[in-house]
Amino acid sequence: MKKQIINYSLLLIFFALSACTDLELTPPDKAVPDVIFQDFATYESFLARVYAGLAVTGQTGPAGDADISSLDEGFSNYLRQYWQLQELTTDEAVIAWGDEGLPELHNHTWSSANQFVRAMYYRVFFQVSMANEFIRESEPSKLEARGLTADEQAEIASYRAEARFLRALSYWHGIDLFGNIPFYTEETEVGGEAPDQADRATVFNFIESELRSIENLMKEPGTNLYGRADRAAVWMLQAKIYLNAGVYTGTDRYADCQVATSKIIESGAFSLQDDYSHMFLADNNFSSEIIWAIPFDGQNTQTWGGMTYLVHAPVGGNMQDDINDETGEEFADEVAILYGINGGWGGLRTTSSLVNQFSDPSGNTDERAIFYSNGQTLEIDDIGVFQQGYGVVKYKNITSAGLPGSDLTHIDTDYPMFRLADAYLMYAESVIKGGGGDMAKALEYVNALRERAYNSTAGNVSQTDLTDEFILDERARELYWEGHRRQDLIRHNQFTENGVWPWKGAVKEGKTTEKFRDLFPIPFAELSANPKLDQNDGY
Repeated sequence: MKKQIINYSLLLIFFALSACTDLELTPPDKAVPDVIFQDFATYESFLARVYAGLAVTGQTGPAGDADISSLDEGFSNYLRQYWQLQELTTDEAVIAWGDEGLPELHNHTWSSANQFVRAMYYRVFFQVSMANEFIRESEPSKLEARGLTADEQAEIASYRAEARFLRALSYWHGIDLFGNIPFYTEETEVGGEAPDQADRATVFNFIESELRSIENLMKEPGTNLYGRADRAAVWMLQAKIYLNAGVYTGTDRYADCQVATSKIIESGAFSLQDDYSHMFLADNNFSSEIIWAIPFDGQNTQTWGGMTYLVHAPVGGNMQDDINDETGEEFADEVAILYGINGGWGGLRTTSSLVNQFSDPSGNTDERAIFYSNGQTLEIDDIGVFQQGYGVVKYKNITSAGLPGSDLTHIDTDYPMFRLADAYLMYAESVIKGGGGDMAKALEYVNALRERAYNSTAGNVSQTDLTDEFILDERARELYWEGHRRQDLIRHNQFTENGVWPWKGAVKEGKTTEKFRDLFPIPFAELSANPKLDQNDGY
């Protein structure tokens, strides 16, 4: 079972992050590593904890022993904050809650004191620090000195490559969100002075170099244990940095993106899921389309962030009314039946901008439009009223057979970080933008997604339809609420200066915002603690 593959409770990490600028994780007793790392199982447990940093927030259950003590533990979840910064700042999502700093995300009025921006910043470097420590302790000469067998050393070398992948992933998130960031590796002296700030291009080059170095060290596509990265995940991360290289470095790398996505597609390890909606249900670990996911489990990965947030927060209003089954017997709780949860939180919805992406003049139905409209208005007059704005019930804690997850509070549904449909669309965009490849293949890939969406060829497009604008819109239709929208809008120069959607800029009709908001600020507390850091322009 997938939940036994990565057991996040295997190891209580003996490291602590005392301050964000004290970014190295230092064991309280330097003799400890050489003792515990004589055991091969420790390496697997430690790697599990590095993976777990994307999903959980501490050492015990959903709360009570937080990794980062200066933040509300539920707010500090890596995936929750990454999703919020990539989605709440766009036309794809709004939230009714008024927690300090939260409305500012959709309004494009955040500052360097924003607690959600700060939470994401801390999480990025907590992950980097854990990965650095694993890489440091799995250095080949240390393994030899600790008496590990040749077979054990070979397996740990594979683990080490995965830790380097996870570090590259967080560094990608770092440059994508914050631009120039603190940079340090396993070679940085533990307990030394605060790290220097590296520019975006320098960190980009490091990520690129790391991914090339580990590519052949990773397991073949589709062969690693579920929830762990393989070679295809490396190719997806390569494709992501190359797709956005013009933003990060000023130099387009669409040809490299086309090559990376071609490797994924031609590997034959993945195929499109027949039913689009099944990729977002409690048994999506069986999906043939998901290349790499962040696993969640209602029993063993309990958190108030992650998928618990993404399943509960979009449910409210009429979604929770009592209903009758075919025999007329009343069910006490509709949400337990339809969504696999014990109650909605009444927060997340979408704007008319996303809903209108699915308008079809021919009247054909795009089954990717998983919206709830009963009792909801399309337009939003007050973001704080949950019944304004359509609900999005894309993620559910029920299986494809209609059965609820193992827990009605915490969710079994996994988060699809990378999937084949995205590779198809990245390939098509790269071809359109002069990255080489085959335009006929690009059209084939796009129409494969649309045939699934329409259950027919009614939604198919022609080669002349494959424009930059069309691909941006198709990415919204296919990938909404999967954490891609902000990047896509920035790449097309529509995030701040040009794009307009409801309530952007704190105006009902929306307005353009300042270009400097393509980046988030370095948290104010970090500037005070580390004099080597320069703030991003505009903040």
